Amino acid sequence: MKRKLTDAEGAEELKGEKQEKKVKKEKRNTAAPVPANFADLGLDARLLKAVSTEKFAKPTLVQARAIPIAVEGKDVLARAKTGTGKTLAFALPILNAILRRKAASKGSKRTSALILVPTKELATQITATLTKFSTFCAQDIRSENITKKEDAAVTRARLGEKPDVVIATPSRASQWINSNDLKLDELAHLVIDEADLVLNYGYEEDLEAIAAALPAGVQKIFTSATLRTEVDTLTGLFFKDKSAQPTVLDLSTEEADEQTKLAQYVLKTAEQDKFLLIYTIFKLQLIKGKVIMFVADIDRCYRVKLFLEQFGIRSCVLNSELPVNSRLHVVEEFNRGVYDIIIAADENEVIGDESSKRKRRKTKKQLEREAEKKAEKKVEPADDEAATGGEATETQELNGDGEVAEGDEDKDESEPQQSAPAATQKRSTRTDREYGVSRGIDFRNVACVLNFDLPTTSASYTHRIGRTARAGQTGMALSFYIPPSEYRKHKPTSIESSQYDETVLEAIKKEQGANGAEVAEWAFDMAKLEGFRYRLADALRAVTRIAVREARTKELRHELIKSEKLKRHFEENPDELKHLRHDTESHAARQQPHLKHIPDYLLPAGGQAAVKADVGFVGIRKDDGKANRLRKARAFNKGRGKGRIAQGKGLDPLKSLNARGRGKK
Repeated sequence: MKRKLTDAEGAEELKGEKQEKKVKKEKRNTAAPVPANFADLGLDARLLKAVSTEKFAKPTLVQARAIPIAVEGKDVLARAKTGTGKTLAFALPILNAILRRKAASKGSKRTSALILVPTKELATQITATLTKFSTFCAQDIRSENITKKEDAAVTRARLGEKPDVVIATPSRASQWINSNDLKLDELAHLVIDEADLVLNYGYEEDLEAIAAALPAGVQKIFTSATLRTEVDTLTGLFFKDKSAQPTVLDLSTEEADEQTKLAQYVLKTAEQDKFLLIYTIFKLQLIKGKVIMFVADIDRCYRVKLFLEQFGIRSCVLNSELPVNSRLHVVEEFNRGVYDIIIAADENEVIGDESSKRKRRKTKKQLEREAEKKAEKKVEPADDEAATGGEATETQELNGDGEVAEGDEDKDESEPQQSAPAATQKRSTRTDREYGVSRGIDFRNVACVLNFDLPTTSASYTHRIGRTARAGQTGMALSFYIPPSEYRKHKPTSIESSQYDETVLEAIKKEQGANGAEVAEWAFDMAKLEGFRYRLADALRAVTRIAVREARTKELRHELIKSEKLKRHFEENPDELKHLRHDTESHAARQQPHLKHIPDYLLPAGGQAAVKADVGFVGIRKDDGKANRLRKARAFNKGRGKGRIAQGKGLDPLKSLNARGRGKK
């Protein structure tokens, strides 16, 4: 019989096991010396020239570790935080292998690489990256993005040319593989970017079909910002042979040792005070620079946008309901500095393969509503048509309700809006499941990520804050959370997910602490904002549920017109596309001009400087007036007299009439 260990012996044995695991991990990550520059990575000279043109001085940690292994043709599973250049870590080895293969066998056409991504936005971004770094070998490498919404004959023709690299979501790739238009017989590389998210979007069946169609000997590269159980599922699909497992690069230890340039803050607040805070933050410029504000659902996007419009603060929305061309244009214009504030619905928490989570969150009221809908389905068609009054209106169709609105105008405005899970489930037929904004998209020069609504998981928080402090720049993440004592105290601004804010916050602090980061309380004195509170009430009263619905419908109709009817025109005249704006006022809510300026008597003692004293943060973008040149020029031209009532003696023909003639008195 084995002797039971004493406490001291047990502690010593546990310490030995941890040390052994640490040594194995270090051996796995440091098997080869880390190259100091791109020239030491064994890449083609044309790729090195493109890297030099983009002014990349030296490879990041994930690039220095992953590229040499991938160049050797080995399978790689890399985990690195967002903003560290994972796209280039798999793009350069693939381009390098294709160039070598074409140099050995000239004239042969075949699809060598398939890159799978969870969202259309990420597919577009990766396609742009491949085009950029193959500039000096464009005749030899051709990439095609087949996630675009286009005629099937056009996609079939593009695939018929056998492009070297195909970028697609798993569902699109599986569709074209089944139709035999995308041939994988000669495939050499398979990449899955944001691997842990792919399964959350409901792609498991598509991945199984793709794995079955792969030929033997395909190099597989998986990248992700987190390593979770989803990645284990993927490795089980693509690495069924236990003897041929990928090289795992988990860079969390090295990243924890690096000095972080991201400041993380949280602020405990009441539900209606979230709106008070964003009003003062943007109106008093407490945070300077570009801001991405994450909210829980699509309705919340427009509620916040309409609220900010009351004070003359421009913003644009980004959600899965908008056409993909509009979403891509918003991101592009944001990166160019045209927009300062994006209100994004982070819907990847409630779409895809997360039905079990939604079921756990259902309230008694939601279950009763579902039971009522099931009972309504049993009504005879004739009775049902009479009850609903015939066909639904255009507004209701665009709103994605799928049924006639049940007297929204007569409902009490104090009733809370629908929670994120229920709202997204209700409009699942209208939204794009291949949408994602908190993952993979390269938002540039973001000064602050503002979590207006706290995410429901710590993993989602990690990916949200990864939109700032990228590529060595500084950044700030500010998150609002609702304590249980304040939950449902102000029903018009309440959402169901905020009930679990403190539990989620504990998980966030635990995970960030394990990575060597600190989530601190934001030192802000709410008492200084009491003078603004009556304006908050005026603005919130104007943003009714009817106004939110109208703004959502108007925005969708406007974007559809721009996206579909003018698509060919903009393809022929690309310069005109930049004149479209996404941050125009919707005017769906009642306009109150007096709210757009702040009188001095509202400011606390010491004026605006007193409010700024506790913030201590300066954005990364300089306020030099050049970023919004186009906007200022338009405002100047508009104010030169166009549409203005003529004033003054010289502008009144009755007062300036001279019967004797010009120049005579």
